[in-house]
Amino acid sequence: MNTPRHIAIIMDGNGRWAEARGMRRVKGHENGIDSVRAIAEECARLGVEQLTLYAFSEENWKRPRLEIEFLMRMLKRFLVKERDTLMRNDMRFGTIGRIDRLPKDVRRELDKTRELTSKNRGTKLCLALSYGGRAELADAMTRLAEKVKAGELQPDQIDEAAIARSLYQPDMPELDLVIRTAGEMRLSNFLLWQVSYAEFYVTDTLWPDFREEHLHAAIADFNRRERRFGGLKAAEQPKSAAG
Repeated sequence: MNTPRHIAIIMDGNGRWAEARGMRRVKGHENGIDSVRAIAEECARLGVEQLTLYAFSEENWKRPRLEIEFLMRMLKRFLVKERDTLMRNDMRFGTIGRIDRLPKDVRRELDKTRELTSKNRGTKLCLALSYGGRAELADAMTRLAEKVKAGELQPDQIDEAAIARSLYQPDMPELDLVIRTAGEMRLSNFLLWQVSYAEFYVTDTLWPDFREEHLHAAIADFNRRERRFGGLKAAEQPKSAAG
C-alpha cells in the first residue's frame, strides 16, 4: 500500500452525532477527541509524514459564545492530556491559522506542546485553528506586499514559490489526500492553495465514529487513483517520430 505523505481531514459531523443520540452538541466534540487520538496514532504507525486536522475555522468564531468557550477549554485539555500520546508515538506538533485570536491560556499550552515535541522525528500532527484558506492567502499577500514595500522583493519576483514561502507553514509537504467526514461535498475554505493536486475522499461516517478502518478505506481508495498532475497516462503518450 502506498501511504500518502500528507493527509488532511475535515472533521465534520460532531453535532449531528450528538443530536442523533439526544445529547448536547458539545458531547459530539468530546467524543470526536477519541477519533483524533486513534487516527493520529494510526498515521504515526503507517509513517504518514503529516496529518493536518481542521479543528477550528475562522467561521467558527460566529458560533454561540458558550460553545466557543467550551471548544477552547476542550482544546486546552487536549493539549495537556495528549502530550504523552504524542511523545509515545514520536510525533511532532504544530499549528496553522490566525493563532493570535485564541485565548492566551490556550496559546500558552500550544507553545508548550510544540516545544516538548520539537525534537521528535515521526508524524507531524498539525491543527488548523482559527484557520481559513482565504485568510491564509490574504495574510501571505500582506507579507509579500510588506517585502516589496521594504525593497526586499520586486513585484516580478512574486511567483508560486514566493507565495508558498509566505504561507502559514512554508515547509508543509505536498498535500496528497483530503478526507471529509459526514458526507459533505465541499472544502469549506480549507487549504485552498495546498489542495490543488490533492485527491478528495468523502465518507458518510460522522467524525466521532471515524476509526482506523475508515482511514484504511480512504487510503485504499487513494491508491486506486491515477494521479497525472495535468499529464497523460503512459498509454496515452504520443508516439515518437521514430516509432
